[in-house]
Amino acid sequence: MSNGEPVVPMTAGVIGLGLIGGSVALALRELGYDVWGTDVDPDVERHALERQIVSRIGVVESSRITVVATPADHIADGVRSALDATSGVVIDVGSVKAQIAERCADPRFVPSHPMAGSEQSGLAGARPDLFRGASWVISPTTSTSDDAFATVHELVAALGSDPVTLSPEAHDRMVAMVSHVPHLVAATLMNIAGRRSDEHLAMLRLAAGGFRDMTRIASGSPTIWPSICFQNDSAILEVLDQVINELGDMRNLVAGHKAPEILERLERARDARANLPTTYALPPNLSEVRVRVKDQQGELAAVTGLAAELDVNIYDLEIAHSAEGPTGVLVLLVGSSSADVLKGGLLARGYRPSLRPLT
Repeated sequence: MSNGEPVVPMTAGVIGLGLIGGSVALALRELGYDVWGTDVDPDVERHALERQIVSRIGVVESSRITVVATPADHIADGVRSALDATSGVVIDVGSVKAQIAERCADPRFVPSHPMAGSEQSGLAGARPDLFRGASWVISPTTSTSDDAFATVHELVAALGSDPVTLSPEAHDRMVAMVSHVPHLVAATLMNIAGRRSDEHLAMLRLAAGGFRDMTRIASGSPTIWPSICFQNDSAILEVLDQVINELGDMRNLVAGHKAPEILERLERARDARANLPTTYALPPNLSEVRVRVKDQQGELAAVTGLAAELDVNIYDLEIAHSAEGPTGVLVLLVGSSSADVLKGGLLARGYRPSLRPLT
């Protein structure tokens, strides 16, 4: 209650109530949002209401944010429908960004991609903590407004994710390497093992440990992958060619009994694997970086994109618009250990940042 008036919760919407959409809805409800949702399957909508994943079915014009979580082939239509039907920010959560960014450029649209998933599929696998500790890529278009970008950055952080700003093209190149091709390789290896198990029935009974870990992602929903492959074909083909060439080299080393070369490659891979980040946590010391920017579209994305290039996590941000001219101040909260790195990068780009450690 406030001044005797009931507090009205903010409204959000989700289009597409599968694993990701359902998990977003649950996470938004935990944040106190009144969440509406829609799905092409009436049974899914009914289940979402019964499980209280959403509070209503339909579209609310005043939604602060609408999340389009449909299959890849239908994202563009979903985004355009949400932009027409609502007045707030619209995001998608698809795993390919360049095509959707090109087709749906709008100041209120912010392409994004949570790097999270599950072996379970559909609404039955939805859970509110799916995104906690995960990276969530934000890929603004040239048309995306800074206010819309800031709204999404704030929401992603509130959901417990690590916001990372990448251009749509950079995102697609990177996910081809870390997501799309690994899924195809795991499926290929699993199919080979499945065929050979017809000859050797004990094989899959012995498939424990490393084999199960490596092929775990092959148990995900297969229906989403053809459209992902076609939408990101150039990046996927480039990585597949690299994998094929590297495997060919490894085959030659094995055939030639080149023990030192095999060992060197395995050690290099082990070291690279050890350096992979797990989840992020708030560092013990934080610093505030303030930088004056032009009050125009794209400035916020440029600064946060630079932070991603420099591997600097932004834990919070704020835009202070100026009433005295076409400028504003961007306030970034980063770990003190990386604050000087960001400051140096900003100086190199022509900005004049100030730095203040927080106690």
